[in-house]
Amino acid sequence: MSLQNSPRPRVLILHGIWNTRSWLLPLAWRLRSQGFVVDTFGYASVFGGPEQAVPQLVQRLQRLGPVSLVGHSLGGLVALEALRRSPALQVPRVVCLGSPLCGSGTARSMAEHGWSAALGRSGDLLLHGLPDWQGQAEVGLIAGSVAHGLGAMMGALEGESDGTVGLAETRLPGLADHCVVPVSHSGLVLSPEVATLTAGFLRQGRFPAVAAVSGQ
Repeated sequence: MSLQNSPRPRVLILHGIWNTRSWLLPLAWRLRSQGFVVDTFGYASVFGGPEQAVPQLVQRLQRLGPVSLVGHSLGGLVALEALRRSPALQVPRVVCLGSPLCGSGTARSMAEHGWSAALGRSGDLLLHGLPDWQGQAEVGLIAGSVAHGLGAMMGALEGESDGTVGLAETRLPGLADHCVVPVSHSGLVLSPEVATLTAGFLRQGRFPAVAAVSGQ
């Protein structure tokens, strides 16, 4: 069943940097099992970056009509940047999974160590993040608290983190809700609990009370 023709709630999922659409299959399967019609959006995260991905996403959303978005890591930044540039898009809700919406300390550390090439054309968005959210879409963010990942190995993060993104880097003003689960950055895509939380927010605009909800 295509996203365009389904009467059921529709979701488009975006992957993060260095990943592909196949990385999203476990999350897509779990959301389908909860009644959503799900598709994935692939983009060249390093060689294309947001300047290519955002217009491509906008064009796709214009064709789809009402659909919610779920973005892992950089995918959440790309999703919100598309809505910021095209505020008339019919996207009622967005769930960001471990997205460094306030800018990434891991990315800054990589740049300082001369590894900017690994970030490619996504470097600027990862380094600087986004302005406070003022769009019409309700945005929820799920952050991880198990510090297993590149940022932790590099010593790039202070305070709680998912190993790649610091908890403080996810707290963008303007979010509708924010919660923390005991998983790593990669685990956010694989976790059944994260899928349940995501489904709850997509339906209600709030996360179910099964995780430690952070103060906003």
